[in-house]
Amino acid sequence: MVSIILKDGKKVDFEKAVPLFEAAKAISNSLGRDAVVAKVNGEYADLRDNIEDGTQVEFFTKDSPEALHTLRHTAAHVMAQAIQHLFPGTKFAIGPAIDTGFYYDLESEHKFTNEDFPAIEKEMAKIVKENLAIQKSSKSREEALAYFRERNQDYKVELIEDLPEDAQITFYTQGDFTDLCRGPHVRSTGKVKAFKLMSVAGAYWRGDENRQMLQRIYGTAFYKKEELEHFLYVREEAAKRDHRKLGRELDLFSFHDEGPGFPFFHPKGMVIRNALIDFERELFKKYHYEEIMTPVILSKKLWLQSGHWDHYRENMYFTKIDGEDYAVKPMNCPGGILYFKTQQRSYRDLPKRVAEFGLVHRHELHGALHGLFRVRNFTQDDAHIFMTREQMKPEVIETLQMFKDLYAPFGIKYHVELSTRPENSMGSDELWELATDALREAIEQAGIPYKVNEGDGAFYGPKLDFHIQDSLGRTWQCGTIQMDMQLPERFDVTYVGEDGERHRAVMIHRAGYGSLERFIGILTEHFAGKFPVWMAPVQAKVIPVSNNQMAYAKEIADKLSAADIRVELDENNDTLGYKIRKAQMEKVPYMIIIGDKEVGAGNISVRTRKGADEGSVNLESFINRVHDEVKNRTVD
Repeated sequence: MVSIILKDGKKVDFEKAVPLFEAAKAISNSLGRDAVVAKVNGEYADLRDNIEDGTQVEFFTKDSPEALHTLRHTAAHVMAQAIQHLFPGTKFAIGPAIDTGFYYDLESEHKFTNEDFPAIEKEMAKIVKENLAIQKSSKSREEALAYFRERNQDYKVELIEDLPEDAQITFYTQGDFTDLCRGPHVRSTGKVKAFKLMSVAGAYWRGDENRQMLQRIYGTAFYKKEELEHFLYVREEAAKRDHRKLGRELDLFSFHDEGPGFPFFHPKGMVIRNALIDFERELFKKYHYEEIMTPVILSKKLWLQSGHWDHYRENMYFTKIDGEDYAVKPMNCPGGILYFKTQQRSYRDLPKRVAEFGLVHRHELHGALHGLFRVRNFTQDDAHIFMTREQMKPEVIETLQMFKDLYAPFGIKYHVELSTRPENSMGSDELWELATDALREAIEQAGIPYKVNEGDGAFYGPKLDFHIQDSLGRTWQCGTIQMDMQLPERFDVTYVGEDGERHRAVMIHRAGYGSLERFIGILTEHFAGKFPVWMAPVQAKVIPVSNNQMAYAKEIADKLSAADIRVELDENNDTLGYKIRKAQMEKVPYMIIIGDKEVGAGNISVRTRKGADEGSVNLESFINRVHDEVKNRTVD
């Protein structure tokens, strides 16, 4: 008798060891039909593998990320087989599945380009149509080496040589193609029905710039054609919305060789930035925060005390002042603590909520820099809440509500992850457990769904991370609520309790936008540059049909400006059609068209950036309309 234990704890008995796909079918016909891959005692397993007595088994069906990853792994093999048919003599390196699809690194005399993709895809389609069974086998290390040496596959030989001498090497075979691979894979090539080759790039063998430069062909695959089409649509739309491209076109920000990774915000970009800051300052007032500013450069002694020197030093910048070591701050928290300690606080002062739009600097590798998404200096909408232990849960609940208010005007959804203790953490098990429980209990009491992200907490405490979803369905980690009982220990942060004794304070780190720069990049792509009226750098553009209406157009522009509406006047001597197209390309929400009819009637004609011609409108009613949109932070 062989028994396995399912995820729900149910024990299932079998008369003998059977393959996992047979076990799935025995549990239910639907599971047997839909199961793609499994986990056995937490490790991914091929459904071809036999069950083992007493193991915990979890099956994944094709609607799961695990199954999609398995399909894409097989797609990489199908692509390699097609390339083997079309370009004999190709040497194959590695071909894994990745988050967006798969790739294969290879060496070939042929220089691959996108023009090769139709032929490769056609050959892949033949392999898929043949529905070749994918068979798993194993060889000894010596047998495996002999197999690939005979076929002149040098990269496979090197991979095998790195394995222990007694290792059993797994192979996967489909028709005339056999590959060195740990798996898992789907059961036949016929499952790979919706696929697309995407791009070609260079990649050093094993990431070593001193080794051979290989060609890397990227592709993607899905179970359904509709899913592939949606992926390709999102990819194409994302390219149009790329915030780096829109940042240049809309004159929002720029980057320069003189400061790689250090963004320059232009006047129009500053309008967006200040709108975000002003909005959060309203929430600071509503939720009773005080605002401070702390220095950018502080002594090495402070960073030793905070633990950043030991846990974060490789990401920091340093300098010397008066012969002493100083560091540019990568985080704002030690400065906030020093402010709190300028006075002896009482329990009556708590909770004390201290906010700061703090500029921080973190060293990022040059290759990791990516527009506003990954920079070397950025502004955190940081805040630190000092409290008693009894106030931990209520403060988290209130911060959760504040974040709900913060994200609402952008029309974005979000989900929350509870990130727990990482390996390089500091502090006692007791304090970590207390802090983690406070976050868990608070989010559950608030009724907000969440998932656990094991081991991804900050080095000083667990956290709730907020992942917002943009209009293309992509998710971005932005806000965070971090429960910290470590830094108050290190800095001896105390308050005087009702008993007249000093007690250790607890500290929450919270940031809603996370990074202003990154959030602006996300919003730029989310809105495709068509920012809501309350954020738009230019809210209205006054466009005279010809120079004959210029005097009245200037009068209208002046009245709009006096009403605190951000306005531009198009004084160029171009055709009306060109002026309108230019304003639409600049993604201005409203175009005010001024012709002889408008001059004679003393009103304006309004067009929206969506192309709607609203006709003649009273100026005062238009001003009121814009004011209402700004006040209510309306999103199109």
